[in-house]
Amino acid sequence: TGNWLLVWSVISLAHTAPGCPDKCLCHTASKTADCKNRGFTEIPARLPPEIQILQLQNNRIWRINQNAFSATPFLKILDLSNNSLSSVAPGAFQKLRYLQVLNLTRNLMHYIENKTFSFLPHLKELDLSSNSIIRLPETFGNSTGNITLLSVKHNKLQKMERILLESLPNLKVVLFKDNPWQCNCNIFGLKLWLESFLYRGGISDGIICSAPGIRKGKDLLKVPYELFGACPLRTAHVHLASSHHHHHGFEHRSSPKHGHHSEHGDGGRAICEPKPKPRPVSLRHAIATVVITGVMCGILCLMMLAAAVYGCAYAAITAKCHKEHLAPVRQHGTAEEKEPFESSLA
Repeated sequence: TGNWLLVWSVISLAHTAPGCPDKCLCHTASKTADCKNRGFTEIPARLPPEIQILQLQNNRIWRINQNAFSATPFLKILDLSNNSLSSVAPGAFQKLRYLQVLNLTRNLMHYIENKTFSFLPHLKELDLSSNSIIRLPETFGNSTGNITLLSVKHNKLQKMERILLESLPNLKVVLFKDNPWQCNCNIFGLKLWLESFLYRGGISDGIICSAPGIRKGKDLLKVPYELFGACPLRTAHVHLASSHHHHHGFEHRSSPKHGHHSEHGDGGRAICEPKPKPRPVSLRHAIATVVITGVMCGILCLMMLAAAVYGCAYAAITAKCHKEHLAPVRQHGTAEEKEPFESSLA
């Protein structure tokens, strides 16, 4: 029994490094901290500084503090899948300059802020699948150009900015599956980018349209360009929106769902639908337009009638004059013709 206790102690020391948090198993040889399935609500403190792999999946982590990873600067793989993160503050990962794989699948995120993943120059794989993301930013952050795999599967994305994808020049694999993509004028840029990406040898699972109804279930790449049309410009609307955002920026940030509703709801769809013909400014203007048009048409008809009467009169006078001019000639000719007949009788 003593020998078994000694062996168990040696094994425990080999697998649990000094300074490892309670509930976690830290493996010195593989530089791994195994903290999965432990009921954590925050990133555990006192992690060994030399670890390169941190497994935090299947916990209840709902927030990441600003300096949560300052003690583990050498992390290469961070697995935060199946937690309760509803958002990630920009700069939360900025200390992880060697991070290569970031797994954020199966959380509760609704949106990703601009520059959330700044200062991760070695990041290669970013997995955001199986969340409830309705909006992605125009950029993931500074120094994120080395990302080769991006997954946004199983979210609630209706569109995606082409500028975001163009900021990731080293992408090799992009996964879009199971999103309610709106195949209207706003997705035109994404279609162009995807065609170019596949032509360059990229790998993708494609984009299947969810709306409008006539395109539901169709592959975006197979929808002809001429069916999209151009989005109408709404300068006044954009100006109003920007000023509203300037004055109420805090309210918008604190309630992302409300912002999403205005962006993707009925108003958002109306932007891409053909505009109805403009109505008259008022009933008075409409009546005035009808009256003026009627008067002009009446004058034109009278002018045409006068021209017709004048033409007919002129034709009648000309015919009468011509007839009167020919009458004496005919009478004179008849007398001359009778003379030989009468003389022959004599």
